[in-house]
Amino acid sequence: MTGILVVDDSAVDRRLAGGLLEKNSGEKIYYAEDGVDALEQIELHIPDIVLTDMQMPNMDGLELVKRIKAQYPLIPVVLMTAQGSEEFAVEALRCGAVSYVPKRKLAQDLIEIIHRVSTASQQDRSDTRLQHKISELDTQYVIENDLALISALVNRLQQMIIRMGVCGQSERIQVGIAIEEALVNAYYHGNLEVSAELREKDYKQFYAVAKQRTAESPYKDRRIHIRVHMTRDKAEFTIRDEGKGFDPSSLPDPTDAANLEKPGGRGVMLMQSFADEVNYNETGNEVTLIKFKEPEDSVELAEGEVDDG
Repeated sequence: MTGILVVDDSAVDRRLAGGLLEKNSGEKIYYAEDGVDALEQIELHIPDIVLTDMQMPNMDGLELVKRIKAQYPLIPVVLMTAQGSEEFAVEALRCGAVSYVPKRKLAQDLIEIIHRVSTASQQDRSDTRLQHKISELDTQYVIENDLALISALVNRLQQMIIRMGVCGQSERIQVGIAIEEALVNAYYHGNLEVSAELREKDYKQFYAVAKQRTAESPYKDRRIHIRVHMTRDKAEFTIRDEGKGFDPSSLPDPTDAANLEKPGGRGVMLMQSFADEVNYNETGNEVTLIKFKEPEDSVELAEGEVDDG
């Protein structure tokens, strides 16, 4: 049975919408008088769908949509629109509402719209459950020299390692930093061939040269290749650029404190600190970061789950 929260400051309209849903689909209906009340009801009942009026005191429908989107992103919101609330409705749809029904057409359209939203929402929830059932992933990306893409990819990979259970939230951030360092190195030092020494001498010139080369051949035509292989016990990230490479043996020793301030020392230190293994190919244009799941993590989680009960 689907739980639906009906939000409206008008008791007549609230009961009209709720009555239609109970009569035609047998749903479990909850009620709220405005946005503030709605957030309290959501906390109590966690409905599957929220059906809300737009113009209400204390907290209107637009603000409610924003709050639900931020706090309960999996709960879809359907708007009930009346004459004069059209602009609010358009803005609410842009902010995350999934559909709307004019109040004057509740009897004709409400059941069908709720059915469509419910079906789509259940599919989303099933997909989310399935993602946590994946036992192995093998994915490849090829991206342009674009820092925004690098940032987006790091975020996606962090989500993947959480879903696969390789590490927890705090380790996710550390692994993400290690991956980002490898990708940024592939971007600046690999494909664009801008040296770390230049950044040490004149960081403004370093970034100016990098920006210029993003529009020049052969640099602008190069790509970064990423292969991701994950199981429930290990995450492996291989990052390759199309630059000339370097001699990996020339890298500073990240365990020597004297190298922390040297060009390239910080990135290497972070990768070595946050990944369990860091391996370069012979030509230096490919690095593989490996993170193993620590057995004690799963034991601690299991104990924590028992203690919470």
